[in-house]
Parts: sequence; structure tokens; C-alpha cells
Amino acid sequence: MADPKENDFLDDIETAMAEEFAAEEAEIDDEDLEIDQLRAERDQLKDRFMRALADAENARKRSDKDRREAENYGGSKLARDMLPVYDNMKRALEAATEDQRAVSGPLLEGVELTMRELLSVFKKHGIDVIAPEVGDKFDPQHHQAMFEAPVPGTKAGDIIQVAAEGFMLHDRLLRPAQVGVSSQPAG
Repeated sequence: MADPKENDFLDDIETAMAEEFAAEEAEIDDEDLEIDQLRAERDQLKDRFMRALADAENARKRSDKDRREAENYGGSKLARDMLPVYDNMKRALEAATEDQRAVSGPLLEGVELTMRELLSVFKKHGIDVIAPEVGDKFDPQHHQAMFEAPVPGTKAGDIIQVAAEGFMLHDRLLRPAQVGVSSQPAG
């Protein structure tokens, strides 16, 4: 038969081992819990970093787009204000009679050169003239109908008069061409 002292000693060893095992297991559970928390925190920080990176890239793209638009369209107010200057110079040249041309030839030539220079500056800055012709089809994207009139020999929607040329600034309408449009029914 085993000695009771020996059994107590074995029980004490088993208890001590069980306690040590429990302590190690608790320590492992605490470490696992801490590792899981660190992983969750890492994943959260990685997600925030990726979002911040995406936000920064979107801000850069938006900034580039805004810069390009400012370069292309920033002068649209000035350009719009210059259009009446072009209109008045064109009207002055069209109104000059042959007698006036003979007498004031150099003056009119100066106006023509100034107008050509103005058109050159317009072109340099992306401004193009919309110059419809009588007989062209009315295009509401580029033309503004100032009036409609039935004109024999035309079809409805044909341009019958050009009151003022229009202008585009790159791909945007700066001012539509002002035109008269036929309302003559086809027949």
C-alpha cells in the first residue's frame, strides 16, 4: 500500500502542476487576446491608412482638374467682355462704303489689322468663332434663334439671317450665334 505522505506529496505536485498549467494557459489566453487586439488595431489602422491614401489621391486629381479648368476657362469673363469689341469692329468694317474706303483706307486697314490681331489672340486662348451661313441648319447647341419668319424657298429650321457670330471657349459655349430661322413649312 502506498504511503499517505507520498500520496499527499503527489497530490501537491499534481495540484502545483495543475495550477502552473492553468496559469500558463491563462497567460497564453491573455497573449492570444492581446495578439487578437493588436491584429484588430493593425487592420483598423491599415484601413484608415488606405482610406487616407485614396482621399489624398482623389484630392490630387480634383486639384489637377481644377487647375486645368482654371487655365482653360478662368478668362471666360474677360473673353465674354471682349466679344462686343469684335462685334463693333466687324460692324464698322461692314458699314464702310467704297467712298469711305477710298478716303479712309489706312484707317480701315488699321481696324482690319486690329480685328485680325484680336482673332489671333482669341485663337491663342482657345476661343473659336461660330460663323453660321444663311441656309445652314439651326443648331440649338450653338445658335440662338432671335426670330422666326416664313421665307419662301427655305425649309423650317434653316438659318435665314445671321445677326451676330457666336464663340466657343475650348469645348464650352461662350456665346451662341444669334440667328433668324425660317418657319416655312416644308411643302
